[in-house]
Amino acid sequence: MNIGMLLELPAGMAPGQRIVGDGSRVVTYAGLRDGAGRIAVLLDELGVARGDQVGIFGVNSIEAVEALFAIAARGAVAVPMNFRAREPEVRHLLEDSGARVLFADGRYRELVESVRPDHLERVVYTEEIADLCAAYEPAFEISYDVEDDEVAVLIYTSGTTALPKGVPLTHGGLSGFTLAGADVTSGSEVGRTLLAVPLYHVAGLSTLLLSLYAGRFVALMPQFESGAWLEWIERERITHAFVVPTMLAKVLADERFASTDLSSLEALGYGAAPMPETVIRRALEQMPAHVAFTGAYGMSETTSTVTVLGPDDHRAAVATGASDETRRRLTSVGKQLEGVEIAIRDASGEAAPAGTVGDVVVRTERTLRAYWRDSGEEGRGSRDEEGWLRTGDLGYLDQAGHLFLVGRTGDMIIRGGENIAPREIEEFLETHPDVVEVGVFGIPDEEWGEQVAAAVVIRDGADTHEGALIEFCRQLASFKRPSKIAVLPELPRTSTGKLIRRELHSVFAPKVER
Repeated sequence: MNIGMLLELPAGMAPGQRIVGDGSRVVTYAGLRDGAGRIAVLLDELGVARGDQVGIFGVNSIEAVEALFAIAARGAVAVPMNFRAREPEVRHLLEDSGARVLFADGRYRELVESVRPDHLERVVYTEEIADLCAAYEPAFEISYDVEDDEVAVLIYTSGTTALPKGVPLTHGGLSGFTLAGADVTSGSEVGRTLLAVPLYHVAGLSTLLLSLYAGRFVALMPQFESGAWLEWIERERITHAFVVPTMLAKVLADERFASTDLSSLEALGYGAAPMPETVIRRALEQMPAHVAFTGAYGMSETTSTVTVLGPDDHRAAVATGASDETRRRLTSVGKQLEGVEIAIRDASGEAAPAGTVGDVVVRTERTLRAYWRDSGEEGRGSRDEEGWLRTGDLGYLDQAGHLFLVGRTGDMIIRGGENIAPREIEEFLETHPDVVEVGVFGIPDEEWGEQVAAAVVIRDGADTHEGALIEFCRQLASFKRPSKIAVLPELPRTSTGKLIRRELHSVFAPKVER
């Protein structure tokens, strides 16, 4: 099913329902469909054909949503791009995607024009759309004949280890995920979603589609900032929101948190990166008691979520008298969804028993077949003949089927033959009252091969120093203790909160004399 139907169906059910706002205006289903229809005519005028790539380079806005659906309706491929990227990455996104047309916010004009490839025939800046489309009659005509395996959206990975790779998301995968997670709107009020995650991330895209289809009003926050996020929750009477862990940590630390009215908030989802236990426990303690927390694990390569840690698990983990096993589940990413299989494989590729760390593999109809411009390389995203996708994550399953992640396959530290998962050390350091963020990594060592090192961010006003943190780590087994710790003002992260571990190695790199 063409994902354009995820707008067409609810617009037919409740055309007058107010459904999207971005701080400057609010539109109904009918208004959103008409806006998308006019942009679809513009795409025709620009010669965009079925299967062509069309980029979207800008913050969350109504125009970006209209462009997304217009592109889908014409059977073209939408390519939402990271507007926070620097020049080399933007050049890569434009060249690798092969986009013929790009919709971009005017604030990025200089950047876009500086790296514009020859095949990019036209850039339409957001401020021009209204004038360009003013004379058009809306023509939101769905290409009903698209196949389920045709590409609807090209999402680029966050590039923690190399330049981002394109992940083709199909019409069938996106529409199937949406239909499994929501019923079409009845026209009644079903809540209000705050979307602060960008549309170039699969979590932002899937949250948008689910909310629009279900009839939940979507408040599009252009870019995340903790104080503004709190203001939007209070002003817009938000009931549902999704955050990445760094966003939640910043919200809880914001000086305006205690004075903000969060009574409207009913459900808070999180994911996209490992959630520190200290952060989620603090959120459970400080957010209103009625807020239902849901942790999600997934990736672009699986068309969003594959496991969920639900509200009941969160409540049970912090309940008085909870068992150690129940409390520990708060550090898991939950259980597999219906239609998803999760397995752990050992070094030989065989199934590992419960409690044993190994490679996390996923099988579902939504998994990636091949990367955009696939090189055939092995590793994350490689799918075997039986349909199992390697996630690149290391983890284990408990007896009840909860998935626990311990790190990335390429991040494992090997010290004197002992395998050390950085996440284990990070979780320990996060229990220090002055530590806000941690990144653990291996550094070369002549005797042991590698030593454990850490970079930390401490809370404002704290006077904790490296020596005190090393002393704190004496509670760990000797081979797991960091030999070096550096206090930094911030850690390098992608726009969706993933730690860019490779950039930490320069912290302890030998200084070159000049």
